[in-house]
Amino acid sequence: MTIQKPSAIESEVSAEEWQLRVDLAACYRLVALYGWSDLVFTHVSVRVPGPEHHFLINPYGLMFDEITASSLIKVDQQCNKLSDSPFAVNPAGFTIHSCIHEARHDVGCVLHTHTRAGVGVSAQAEGVLPISQQSTFVLSSLAYHGYEGVALRDDEKPRLQADLGDATFMMLRNHGLLTVGKTVSDAFLAMYLFETTCQIQLAAQSGGAELLRVDQAIVDGAVHSVKAQAVDGSFVWPALLRKLDRIDPSYRQKNRRPPFFITEETS
Repeated sequence: MTIQKPSAIESEVSAEEWQLRVDLAACYRLVALYGWSDLVFTHVSVRVPGPEHHFLINPYGLMFDEITASSLIKVDQQCNKLSDSPFAVNPAGFTIHSCIHEARHDVGCVLHTHTRAGVGVSAQAEGVLPISQQSTFVLSSLAYHGYEGVALRDDEKPRLQADLGDATFMMLRNHGLLTVGKTVSDAFLAMYLFETTCQIQLAAQSGGAELLRVDQAIVDGAVHSVKAQAVDGSFVWPALLRKLDRIDPSYRQKNRRPPFFITEETS
């Protein structure tokens, strides 16, 4: 008996969308690899080129290390699925991501995490402290949003949009971290800086010694330099993809199927 292989979705979408699918699937795998995932409960989304305001997001129910380019779901601004998938889209994730894509036309990718370090610092009254080199990059473009419960209500969207403003980094109080970028690689590098900042802060605080703060003039200088250059992940992204390809290149999968299905011919 021969099992018919599913058709390749790559042939049904534009070259631009396919590349975005590969990059977004890679980002999900990297989030899992670096220990930032929370089972299936956070999201990375990317805007699809074109006037339709469509974007790609993860199938709700797959672990991040299972996500592939072909399994990503395309949705519209109202969360209607535009690509065939047996999986749903998380409404809370859609609330946060859709409202940011709606307000920030300069943003191609939104990345949100619930890491222990990120949530831990988000619960601290002072938030991010200027105590590391990494923190100066984050503080150059940092916003905060107060906790309003699980993000299911449409009436929270205007407050999320207003609090983010034109920032790259946003700390969701008692909830987690969020970064935006023009590209997937930009959003990923921003999250790497944000997460590392939080890990360093908690590690420094756990020692119990008095903390040395970076001079405010240096922090202010970082604001001007980082805003002028933005967070550019293009330099490190090819190396990260090579790293993934050495570990498991299945994120590039073209066929419509969860990665745990049998694909080879049997008899």
